[in-house]
Amino acid sequence: MILYLHGFRSSPDSYKARCMLAHMAKLGRGDEIACPDLSPSPALAIQQADALLAGYKAEDICIIGSSLGGYYATWLAEKYGCKAILLNPAVKPPRDLESYVGVTTYYHSDRVFEFKAEYMAELRALAVEKITQPERYFLIAATGDEVLDWREMVTHYPRAKQLVIEGSDHGIAEFADYLDQVMAFADDRA
Repeated sequence: MILYLHGFRSSPDSYKARCMLAHMAKLGRGDEIACPDLSPSPALAIQQADALLAGYKAEDICIIGSSLGGYYATWLAEKYGCKAILLNPAVKPPRDLESYVGVTTYYHSDRVFEFKAEYMAELRALAVEKITQPERYFLIAATGDEVLDWREMVTHYPRAKQLVIEGSDHGIAEFADYLDQVMAFADDRA
C-alpha cells in the first residue's frame, strides 16, 4: 500500500500526485495507491490517513508525503514503523503556516477553505523531533525550493537515504524523472 499525502493548499490534482497515480496505473498497480483529499485540519488529515492504513502491516506500507504531507508522513511512519518518502517536506509547519491562518483557496481549484488558528496546536502535536529509524526514510529535497529550506530538511533526516536535487523547485517539476528511485525504495529494491 502506498499512501500519497499532498501538501498545504494542494490536492490529489497536484502534479506529483497525478504522476504517482498514473505511474501506478501503468504498472497495473493502481489498486495499491491511495491519495486522499486531506482535510485542512491536521488532526482530521491524520484520521483520514489512519483509516486508509487500517489493517495493513508496517512492512506493507510506504507513505509518500509532499511538503506538509511530508510532515504528516514522518509522524505516521514513526507511529506505524513503516517507510516514508519525503518530497521537499515541511519540517517546522507551525512556524511556516502561522501567517496562513484565515480563509484561502486551494492551488488547483477555486475551492475556498479556512485554516483555523486551532490547527497550529494540532500541527505542534504531530512534531517528530528526531526520527528513530533513518533507514525507513528517503528524502528528496530540491536546493531551488522557493518555499522551504532544503538544508533544514537534510538536517532533520540524518542518516536517511537522501537525494538532493540541484536547483528544481518546491513542486519538483521533474518529479517523473525520479519515479524509478521512488518505486525502488517503496518496493524495498533501493
